[in-house]
Amino acid sequence: MKTQLIQVPPSGQAREEALSLAGAAIREGKLVAFPTETVYGLGASALSEHAIGDIFKAKGRPQDNPLIVHVDSVEMALSVWGELAPAWQEKFALLAQHLWPGPLTIIGPVSPRIPPSITAGLGTVGVRMPDHPVALGLIRHSGVPIAAPSANRSGRPSPTLASHVLEDLGGKVELILDGGPTGIGLESTVLDLVAPQPTVLRPGGVTIEELEALLGPVDYISSIKPGERVRSPGLKYRHYSPQSKVFLVEGPATSVLATMETLVQEEKAAGMRVGVLATREALAQTDFAPADLILLAGERRAPETIGANLFAHFRTFDHRGMEVVIMEGIEPRGLGLAVMNRARRAASRILVAEEGSK
Repeated sequence: MKTQLIQVPPSGQAREEALSLAGAAIREGKLVAFPTETVYGLGASALSEHAIGDIFKAKGRPQDNPLIVHVDSVEMALSVWGELAPAWQEKFALLAQHLWPGPLTIIGPVSPRIPPSITAGLGTVGVRMPDHPVALGLIRHSGVPIAAPSANRSGRPSPTLASHVLEDLGGKVELILDGGPTGIGLESTVLDLVAPQPTVLRPGGVTIEELEALLGPVDYISSIKPGERVRSPGLKYRHYSPQSKVFLVEGPATSVLATMETLVQEEKAAGMRVGVLATREALAQTDFAPADLILLAGERRAPETIGANLFAHFRTFDHRGMEVVIMEGIEPRGLGLAVMNRARRAASRILVAEEGSK
């Protein structure tokens, strides 16, 4: 299969023609990669069992890892879910009013019309309304809800550029809609509303603090127990990983920098090509010599700047032949929780620098 890469203009007839072509491909059971405000998604009709199977094949994705369904309206979302309890509906209405469209996936009971392969056999399904004109336009032109995990090979860093999709899935998908770089750079927050108390299964572009401002107390599950069924993407498997080994260093900022400097020296002495991913604040204090490649992660006080570039940086380290990447951890609060969730799942090794460590 030859993958067609189509640039989608901001407006005009060419834009509508591209979206119409991609919408027809979705209706025909083909795979289309498209941008959202989080990362690029690999889309197929959520009503086609065969097309859903092609998603799993193209990505090499485990069958027990459920997919998220993307919609362009509340009405379409309700068609994906089954019978909804009044308390569930009340919470959903509040969330949809304030946070949709946006990077929030909401889990509810699944409708019988949705193939069980989407849900990995669960009785629930995650649904979200993306905040991106190309994504919404594709759903509108296809006329069906679209199931879409991230458009990368399973386990690799999620794609934030169309070129990342082509790198991973060229020859395996019909079309890639190039809408430019994504904004948030991290996948959506997944919120389980079926649980007795609203529970975040995967942190993302909507913070727990934002959810609690609307719903009151919200639980957070950072991992699952051995043998437990996966209720959300990003829970069970190692994800987001570059080919380089990632050493993530967490702890007090001063101690983290000292530990990172030591690691750079040790890995270089062992003959490794070493990359460093550090914040602006860290780079103002040390140059991390003799690292081979140093990339600016963003700012500690603005974790959204780190999230927007994290996956692209991982790919850059691979393209430049780094064997080890030493990454500075940040405080897991607000959007920093989502950043650290991705970093921890990508890491080959996590080191906790104690106060005063050298």
